[in-house]
Amino acid sequence: MFRKGTLRAATAIALFAAGGASAESLTIAIVNNGHMINMQKVAEAYTDETGVELNWVSLEEGVLREQVTSDTATGGGQYDIINIGMQEAPIWGAAGWIEPLKFSAGYDVDDILPAMRNGLSHEGQLYAAPFYGESSMVMYRKDLTDAAGVSITDSDSWDNVKAAAAAIHDPDNGVYGACLRGKPGWGDNMAFITTVVNSFGGAWFDADYRPVLDSAEWNAAINFYVDLLSNYGPPGSEGNSFNEILALYNEGKCGMWIDATIAASFLEVDGVAYAQSPNAGNPVGSNWLWAWAMAIPAGSPNAEAAGKFIEWATSKDYVQAVGTHPDFGWGSVPTGQRASTYAIPEFQAAAGFAAAELAAIDSAAPEATDLKPYVGVQFAAIPEFPEVGSAVAQEMAAALSGAKSVEEALAASQKAAHSIMKEAGYYD
Repeated sequence: MFRKGTLRAATAIALFAAGGASAESLTIAIVNNGHMINMQKVAEAYTDETGVELNWVSLEEGVLREQVTSDTATGGGQYDIINIGMQEAPIWGAAGWIEPLKFSAGYDVDDILPAMRNGLSHEGQLYAAPFYGESSMVMYRKDLTDAAGVSITDSDSWDNVKAAAAAIHDPDNGVYGACLRGKPGWGDNMAFITTVVNSFGGAWFDADYRPVLDSAEWNAAINFYVDLLSNYGPPGSEGNSFNEILALYNEGKCGMWIDATIAASFLEVDGVAYAQSPNAGNPVGSNWLWAWAMAIPAGSPNAEAAGKFIEWATSKDYVQAVGTHPDFGWGSVPTGQRASTYAIPEFQAAAGFAAAELAAIDSAAPEATDLKPYVGVQFAAIPEFPEVGSAVAQEMAAALSGAKSVEEALAASQKAAHSIMKEAGYYD
């Protein structure tokens, strides 16, 4: 509904020779997280072999979404390759904003995990290729839970998780019980918050796409979230997103973190254990599903060269290149995108999180249900969702900071969402 270290030289040369690059340079907009930053180093070999210069524009998650959406929607032509995800890819593909992707037989599209392939396609056509994929899970300090005499289990209750956070919370010694996203953005605080709402039995919209943010389920979920972070989280949580919490965790300041499975690749603290996401009685939708993927804006004059780079950067050979790179290694390869990665013995030996990550991805449930009429776990796959989600995100940050009560924030959220959906023509 659309209303308004080393690269394998042979691989690189083969990709380049099969038609040749049509541009001497490509401008690539990426999110500023670890795997994307690593790619800039690994891709130096691609430039060495093909002669294609790569110009990187690395942006914070919310800024990236804003700039890429604006440029792509208007045909601005600022980028040859863009990072987008499952919310955008099917919608933008259907709207003709991005090019359909076609790869050589050796690329092995069938090796891409079905959840990722389906989430990045429209009517069976892939419009964005996953650089890495993720769900969400609990990452916790087992040394702290053991010392406190508490445990965290797969699909635990939120009440038990809160009790564990209370037991390990020790702010006088710089340890906070739970570190969770609070920074406003439809893909920032709302990604995590939506999974909490789902687990309490809530949803964004009813069957007529009317917002239901004033429901008892939303009220219970947001009160729980605010109470948990206010009592057992770090100060200033309303400003924390992925990168901020990763830094806190690696400084030993977080007892537990519930966030993207991909974070496990970058944790440097010893004794981390993993568990499937908690819930409040409804496990469906308690863990999200996402991929940071690469797409080509429609009409790009460098589409051929862009496609060849995307084929390389999301291939099995790229995984090998990272795994054998002297600066990175098998614990740093992008995950969640290809089934074959999980069968590599070196990866299995280096990645203690692999089984938990794959279990989370496999259990994610993006399909529409009786509870929620839309596709998507932590988002709704409709064009209006980014606007709705961004408006609600600001209200949730206000509730977390104490600037508004939960009830005030939810009332304002319902009003804003209703106005957006009504203007979009979903109902009179």
